[in-house]
Amino acid sequence: MSTTPDPTTAEDTAGSTVRSTQIQLVARPQGWPTEENFRTVEVTYGPLAPGQVRVRNAFLSVDPYMRGRMNEGRSYVAPFALGETLTGGAVGRVVASRSPEHPVGALVSHQLGWRDVVQEDAGQFRVVPDVPGLSPSVHLGILGMTGLTAYVGLTDIAALQPGETVFVSGAAGAVGSAVGQVARRLGAARVIGSAGSAEKARLLTKRYGFDVALNYKDAPIREQLAEAAPDGIDVYFDNVGGDHLEAALDAFNDGGRAALCGAISAYNSTGSTPGPDNLANAITRGLTLRGFTVGGFLHRSAEFGPAMSGWLREGSVTFDETVVDGLENTVEAFLSMMRGANTGKMVVRVDA
Repeated sequence: MSTTPDPTTAEDTAGSTVRSTQIQLVARPQGWPTEENFRTVEVTYGPLAPGQVRVRNAFLSVDPYMRGRMNEGRSYVAPFALGETLTGGAVGRVVASRSPEHPVGALVSHQLGWRDVVQEDAGQFRVVPDVPGLSPSVHLGILGMTGLTAYVGLTDIAALQPGETVFVSGAAGAVGSAVGQVARRLGAARVIGSAGSAEKARLLTKRYGFDVALNYKDAPIREQLAEAAPDGIDVYFDNVGGDHLEAALDAFNDGGRAALCGAISAYNSTGSTPGPDNLANAITRGLTLRGFTVGGFLHRSAEFGPAMSGWLREGSVTFDETVVDGLENTVEAFLSMMRGANTGKMVVRVDA
């Protein structure tokens, strides 16, 4: 007999109403965000309409890209609207449903973000499997957008070939630590990563299998990478931008490729950010610098999912999470992640 608890309560039926605690953006940050840019509200959901699903979230994701969406202006996706609940990755259980494809008790992932209860059309939710021995939060990290971003960046964007040398910036973060390990699985001969502390640098080599770890606070990263890669690099996976991109442009071999995923070094800048002083190397060395966002490559999940599941089962890929307890601490979790306080994926456990 199953011992899985019934996720419904007396309040969680298709014909009931329920209160949802949600976090909204109320002012656009100038430089670093603060608690004052956000507010917490309560919203009441009515009975389910046909085709709707109600979900109690278990984990929420906080990610660097969210900082860019807090700004007004053109980007790859519309900015967060003021006075509306912040969206983003989340995973939870269906507690009431009027959709046969989303039964009560099913684990689902979605992009409806920072709230404890969410109720929307069933098409907003994707049923995902419970993975034995792993927290549901794995679907926000290594088996979710985090892992897919690493995989797409190395395969579709940078076209990594066996025997090549890869440099990863922000390598102790959720995406960066996945990139190093996936690069190994895809045949990279040498993987170099940068991180912002001695402890994180040790993790890169001792836990994630990087050949060389550079603490960018020890010395200019441009100097460190030149020493670490005397024969050059072939692929650069960029999570940082700024001086790390300049370092890679110096170190690239002819025909090198960069997957430009993030530029966290400039996310909280209040002025213009100067470009690389050695961009001409892209011309003289025939480099390819290609930016991407994973939303345009969701079709690659069909290949990525089985591959990553296999690597996890065999133990050739590992991952870490930094878990913050309580919906009320979501903003602080986001701010801490932006300051680099996380190792691996930063998630919020909604009900501590």
